[in-house]
Amino acid sequence: MTTVTTDPTYGRSSNWLARTEAWMDARGKSAWIAAMVLGFIFFWPLGLALLAYMIWSKRMFSSKSCTRKSSRVTMSRSTGNRAFDAYKADTLRRLEEEQGNFEAFLERLREAKDKAEFDQFMDDRAKRDDTATSA
Repeated sequence: MTTVTTDPTYGRSSNWLARTEAWMDARGKSAWIAAMVLGFIFFWPLGLALLAYMIWSKRMFSSKSCTRKSSRVTMSRSTGNRAFDAYKADTLRRLEEEQGNFEAFLERLREAKDKAEFDQFMDDRAKRDDTATSA
């Protein structure tokens, strides 16, 4: 007969590590770097282990912070106030439309600048060809 025993200490270390990792993630990349530097100062293998973990988990080179991801989720969530949610949705839609219009304006501006530079190049080339043929 097999008996199952539950050990309350089993899994506690992984829970502790997960809580520590979540705590460090909440504070951002600077907390990870500070922990790594302190690890190198007090016990160099610990700093080396943290550096290896940061590189392996891509925490060191990620461009987005964990807090930014959670703030975007919070922004899209409903507040429960329908009037405010409608106002927020309308404002976000208007801002997106304005951003699209501005990007289209910038594209037209770049095209106009490119055309002006090309026209100037062609005029300079034509003048250079005229002076070369008359000489």
